[in-house]
Amino acid sequence: MAVGIFDSGLGGLTVLDAAQRRLPDVPFVYLGDSAHAPYGVRDADDIFDLTCAAVERLWDEGCDLVILACNTASAAALRRMQESWVPTNKRVLGVFVPLIEALTERQWGDNSPPREVGVQHVALFATPATVASRAFQRELAFRAVGVDVEAQACGGIVDAIEDGDFILADAMVRSHVDALKRKMPKPQAAILGCTHYPLMLESFQHALGEDVSVYSQANLVAESLADYLGRHPTMVGSGTQTAFLTTGDPKRVSVRATQFLKREIVFSQA
Repeated sequence: MAVGIFDSGLGGLTVLDAAQRRLPDVPFVYLGDSAHAPYGVRDADDIFDLTCAAVERLWDEGCDLVILACNTASAAALRRMQESWVPTNKRVLGVFVPLIEALTERQWGDNSPPREVGVQHVALFATPATVASRAFQRELAFRAVGVDVEAQACGGIVDAIEDGDFILADAMVRSHVDALKRKMPKPQAAILGCTHYPLMLESFQHALGEDVSVYSQANLVAESLADYLGRHPTMVGSGTQTAFLTTGDPKRVSVRATQFLKREIVFSQA
């Protein structure tokens, strides 16, 4: 048994890398649905069906706990999955809540009423499907009041990253930041609402300016996972090996993943 980590492609490797550093003794199974990436341009029903199929594949690998390291899946499918699809002996968790807890300076599981927080103007960079879901604003409203969120749908960045074209990805980041600033000239904080985007963290920070606090998810999710496993130790069994699965071409995906993490990653066919 291991902990499953799912993403539509390779972006979730940023979460996996942070989780492995935080929890070196925990085995993981990573599944990237590269055959159907990107999810950010699909409709909610399509995202739900693809995400459920991927989660079932990870359950087949013995992963009773699955992290959706994909903001689009977390935004468009997770609540529906948890309410009507996930059996009681399994757990599927998303990546939004740890990020919002950090932004609103709340401890994990703090369910007190929403309150005012120090950050009032927040820029959200995410895929079109994540922006359309308004899931970030909904979760934020549970925890904070008076926060102005301006969302920018960032089409194209995921495709460029998956293709390994970081020059194009950098140009797209600058274009999307310029578009956001026309709507919100002086954001106090920026949320990178896609697990691919930490790979472009320096580009986002440079385009936004050093006075803007940029929140990325990987380390926050890793800390939240460590806390969760500390309270639910039975969700990790006796497995010892981390595995990598893809619905795409394993050879091509392995090359890209090795470039991303700067260490050899070998994917197998899912």
